[in-house]
Amino acid sequence: MNARCLCTLVAAIGLMSVSLADGQEQTGRLIFEVASIRPSQPGLRGGSVKPLPGGTGYSVQNIPVKLMISLMYKVPMSQIVGGPDWLNSENYDIEARTDRPYGIDDLHTMFQSLLADRLKLKFHKEIKEGPVYALMIDKSGLKMKADGKGQNLAIPIVPGAGNEFIGTRVPMQYLCWWLTQQLDDSRPVIDKTDLNDSYDFTLAFAPELPPDVPRENLPTKSQDRPSIFDALKEQVGLKLVAQKGPVASFVIDHVDRPSEN
Repeated sequence: MNARCLCTLVAAIGLMSVSLADGQEQTGRLIFEVASIRPSQPGLRGGSVKPLPGGTGYSVQNIPVKLMISLMYKVPMSQIVGGPDWLNSENYDIEARTDRPYGIDDLHTMFQSLLADRLKLKFHKEIKEGPVYALMIDKSGLKMKADGKGQNLAIPIVPGAGNEFIGTRVPMQYLCWWLTQQLDDSRPVIDKTDLNDSYDFTLAFAPELPPDVPRENLPTKSQDRPSIFDALKEQVGLKLVAQKGPVASFVIDHVDRPSEN
């Protein structure tokens, strides 16, 4: 599973710990009505994580637990620290259903509760100052189309042809998290746009390549694409600025293999 094709949660600079249980108590302990967890069949290729139609649950196919944590907490996988090797090497299938339709934020909270209850997941968050990319509005002006507030049930950013990506109702928090996955270095992207809506856009850029890989190795259609930095300015009116800022690490204190039904 390529984690690059899948924002760091930020707070004041310093060092702090947040228990998973405390966060869940504050959200009223939303939980799925029923949920099944089982190891994926060996040898399967690809995978998916998606809400069920109408907001009635979540379906996971052939996905490692580390990626589930990354998606449900919107923290880049590179900033999830500790835990056993199987978090990233063993894949699982999950079918979880609710008692009625829910919005995407509530579904994510239910999935967090599932990780705590069935995997006994406990972690704390450490925030220190470090290198980041600040996402800001470029001087050329915003070129994205505002499309309401919040995220709908569909995956906000999906791939097209030639490293083109289509964003639909994308909140800035999700965009920061997604951009972090696209970059080769370890700098997380933090939101400094002051934009509170969700946005539609198309973003096409050349994939980041290791220094020893020539650009000619890319598919022909991708070779003429701009870098992700230039594409953000030219196509959506945003820019990435390297600076110092809060870097959050999610440190796993305890996790068990998922218990089957």
